[in-house]
Amino acid sequence: MKTAVPLHQQTTESGGLWAAHARPWAERFLIYGFLLVFAIITGAPFFYMISGSFKFNAEIFSYPLTFIPRAPTLDNYGRLLSGSEIPYVRQFGNSVIVAVSQTLLTLLISSLVGWGFAKFEFSGKRALFLFLLATLMFPYQVTLVPLFLLMLRLGWLDTYLAIVIPGAISAFGVFFMRQNMLAIPDELIDAARMDGASDWGIYWRIGLPLARGALSVLAVLVFLGSWNDYLWPLIVLRSADKFTYPVGLATLVGLYRVEYGMILSGAFLATLPVVAIFVAGRKYLLENIAIGAIKG
Repeated sequence: MKTAVPLHQQTTESGGLWAAHARPWAERFLIYGFLLVFAIITGAPFFYMISGSFKFNAEIFSYPLTFIPRAPTLDNYGRLLSGSEIPYVRQFGNSVIVAVSQTLLTLLISSLVGWGFAKFEFSGKRALFLFLLATLMFPYQVTLVPLFLLMLRLGWLDTYLAIVIPGAISAFGVFFMRQNMLAIPDELIDAARMDGASDWGIYWRIGLPLARGALSVLAVLVFLGSWNDYLWPLIVLRSADKFTYPVGLATLVGLYRVEYGMILSGAFLATLPVVAIFVAGRKYLLENIAIGAIKG
């Protein structure tokens, strides 16, 4: 025989059930709402950069601001790519050469040194590694003057060697690779040595393949740093034909006139390779970051 439930108790139970179901939706709404606002705030300047590249200078500074060009024009792109103001296409290619070269060389050096610190024992290893970490505490600007004098003595000014070689020596890269390579089992190395593999063969066939996740993350970080670097190329490069794209775009800032439309056009074109890298390799990068988090 069923017992009658008072009406106020039924109302209370139904209200509690509704609150239990509504709470996850409310939390989800707040989270997605916050993320949407954050995405709009973050993406608005980027969208304005794109729209501004299709505007004349007068419209860029018109009030109120407009995200959609009133009279869209390709004049900024035409002048930029024609080379009438600056050799942007050549400077863009220079950035590609410098960034790719520095990334590959950094990966080689950082992985080699990191492998040595992770898997070899030698006298003074701990002190040398602590000294390497200590260099991370010095601001980059402190090294500009002595590094410039060194490039001057070597005769590397106005060459890409002055950018690629110093940039390829990365204390952070060595530390990053060393920490990742410590997780490689020593049993695999011992088994490879028993099979007659050389130290170089072990590094090339075991160390690098098992550290490809860390290599991919480091490659993206180094490439972005080199691709967007402005200060050091500005110091060591002298010829406009050898400028990288950030230095080339800076020359569009004159004493009496600033070509904002062309600067925005060049900045937008320069973001395309970076976006393409993230779109093409996002799945691989996220997988390796997740694997690293699980290992940690």
